[in-house]
Amino acid sequence: MLSYGPKDTINPENMTWNFRSRETLHSIALPFAMGIINATPDSFFSSSRHLDVSSVLRSAERMVEDGAVILDIGGQSTRPGSERVTADEELVRVQSAISAIRKEFPDVLISVDTYSSVVLQAGIEAGADMANDISAGSMDQDYLAMVARLQIPYILMHMQGSPETMHMTVDDGDMVKKVFSFFSEKLAVLRLMGISDIVLDPGFGFGKTIEQNYHLLSRFNDFKAFNCPLLAGISRKGMLQKPLGITADKALNATTVANVIASERGADILRVHDVKEAVEAIKILSFTRE
Repeated sequence: MLSYGPKDTINPENMTWNFRSRETLHSIALPFAMGIINATPDSFFSSSRHLDVSSVLRSAERMVEDGAVILDIGGQSTRPGSERVTADEELVRVQSAISAIRKEFPDVLISVDTYSSVVLQAGIEAGADMANDISAGSMDQDYLAMVARLQIPYILMHMQGSPETMHMTVDDGDMVKKVFSFFSEKLAVLRLMGISDIVLDPGFGFGKTIEQNYHLLSRFNDFKAFNCPLLAGISRKGMLQKPLGITADKALNATTVANVIASERGADILRVHDVKEAVEAIKILSFTRE
């Protein structure tokens, strides 16, 4: 079971991950960086797009050298207004990328970023270790059952609407309360299904206004009440671009600031395009913790 105690230092050593596919238990220091590798032609940040295996491997090598603990591999863009590709196309993208990374970097942990149970299974068979699901199982009725059967760690994310509609699905409600209620309900369901290794992601940018995103960031620590590791996926997103009038390629500095804030408010995993900068921020923060 994935668990951890009070976060009284920057790097507690008591979080363990149960990876059935590799028949091992990993103890991981918190917080840490998860590197984003998109095997897609249309992800919102162009530098994260990798259209062939050699490009995927170059990115993976750089991220591993820079200190990424997990590489998150996706074959389907989930930017606002994105169009879905077929499961077959997504499967080809994800399977080839994961197989290549597993061969070249046998010790790195790999996450499959997908809401398709078919793609998830193929990714795990190719050598991945865990599931990252933006849909919380809502876009594939077989998904959560697959996670339970595979007995792998699962990242549970909150989203309003779908990738095609989430930019039109926002409301004016208290998003902290809404996400808190969502996690409460979903955690009960997941645990009844036998899914116990769960990471919580409030879903910055997924059907939220700019104000709601920053309210979530300011109250991020509230979600520690669930005693699950927390993931912050803020890297180069619109919530950083729009207030500053910049584009994704200019948002590294804003990303680093946001990651520091998230870490100070309880984030255990920083999902980022720029691993080196995130790891450096984590290290500097560690010197301020007693």
